[in-house]
Amino acid sequence: MGRENILEMRGISKHFPGVQALKDVSLVVRKGTVHALMGENGAGKSTLMKTLIGLYKPDAGVIYFNGKERSFKSVHESIQAGISMIHQELNPVPYMNVGENIFLGKEPCYPNSFLVNHREMERQTDELLSRLEIQVNPRQLMKNLSASYIQMVEIAKALSYDAKLIIMDEPTSAITEYEVEHLFKTIHWLRENNISIIYISHKIDEIFKIADYITVLRDGEVVGTGEVGEFTKETLIHMMVGRNLNQLFPKEEVEIGETVLEVKNLSLPGKFENINFSARKGEITGLAGLMGAGRTEIVESIFGLYPEVKGEIYLNGRRAEIRNPQDAVKLGIGLLTEDRKQSGLFLPLSVKDNIAIVNINKYIKKGLLDHREIQKDCEKYIDFLQIKTPSLNQAVNYLSGGNQQKVLLARWLLVNCEVLILDEPTRGIDVGAKSEIHKLMSALAKQGKAIIMVSSELPEILGMSDKILVIYRGHVQGELSREKATQEKIMLLASGEKQYEEVQL
Repeated sequence: MGRENILEMRGISKHFPGVQALKDVSLVVRKGTVHALMGENGAGKSTLMKTLIGLYKPDAGVIYFNGKERSFKSVHESIQAGISMIHQELNPVPYMNVGENIFLGKEPCYPNSFLVNHREMERQTDELLSRLEIQVNPRQLMKNLSASYIQMVEIAKALSYDAKLIIMDEPTSAITEYEVEHLFKTIHWLRENNISIIYISHKIDEIFKIADYITVLRDGEVVGTGEVGEFTKETLIHMMVGRNLNQLFPKEEVEIGETVLEVKNLSLPGKFENINFSARKGEITGLAGLMGAGRTEIVESIFGLYPEVKGEIYLNGRRAEIRNPQDAVKLGIGLLTEDRKQSGLFLPLSVKDNIAIVNINKYIKKGLLDHREIQKDCEKYIDFLQIKTPSLNQAVNYLSGGNQQKVLLARWLLVNCEVLILDEPTRGIDVGAKSEIHKLMSALAKQGKAIIMVSSELPEILGMSDKILVIYRGHVQGELSREKATQEKIMLLASGEKQYEEVQL
């Protein structure tokens, strides 16, 4: 065990029925460094981390942590040793406050008593938050915090266990690029205080900003490891996917047709006000802005999720009455939701059921479902979208993130929507799947679909949009053409520091 290494995993192998998840994997993490762990979905990243923290027992290999050989039998043991993992899907206790979440299960009590000393817990919480320069009231309920602040509280919780190594799994998947800067500042503080980070992310640009070392997994094996300066974006992508991606954003130039959707003075009290824009055939309209700006609420209102919304919506020049999602679907509007697992997919159901469910009435003949017709249509879109699944009857829960997203796209293609709303279409999926989703977006635009895309990733907004609406606190702060849009202009508008007219100068 090297003196400067906090962690060494040597020759780790793990086999599940029918799958060799890890094969002779080694990972070395130095003290006080950020070590990026990269790879497509299914490459073995999560399995390796679960083996480290005691959720899985490796079939072979040895783990050294902080100078000692360790074999953790539970997550509790790994936490006590000084390893904390912040999972991609944050699960705070929403109706407990910040301090109660941080010290859950280890609350400070009065001497010789089981009564919680709330004053002492608040003091210790204040101390932790101050160290991390997190401006949050310890008494604030978790349900009232943004995703970025929940991330910060999770980091404070890890430090409360005196963590020497913190694993961050997709820490920026649910926060905007503006909020990422705060997270990076905190990571720099951790590094300066000799705390090590294993950083798992699909966002390649941020890896080059934050990481000291990179290890790449593909198909359960290490295909590359070294200092960040030894990699380029191109070599990293090639290692991850095993092929060259000539274009991460394969935006095709297509003929923009007539206006399909017009939104006039759309307002929802407390969320957004006087939203005006249009979407044309073959056009991809990007909605950018910080978290909480109102982007998701705007597109959900167009889809009929908020019947109390005011304003007018026109489809092909005719006033549309959209009181609920059923009305929206009948009119040819589809919504791929922000969180595919929570509000998009029916996880226990099959791929076939998930694709057909919105259009199920089409297949009812004489009171019975025409399963042969369902099968035929689903196979058509599985082939068109190149969805990787063992069969149509596979539970969608077992597909990769990218293939789950394609199942949702197949659902709306089956309905034959004129307007397709994509809310964070590539969140939490790997670089190869992202490229495929982007190609599909271009193909759909070429077919004449009007696409509205909400994204927190500025490269995606810039790479795929024909025009960009920037939302700030429920208002359209500015509209930028593809030719004139830059990351700097978008951020100036998204932060409210500039108006559209100033940005144009």
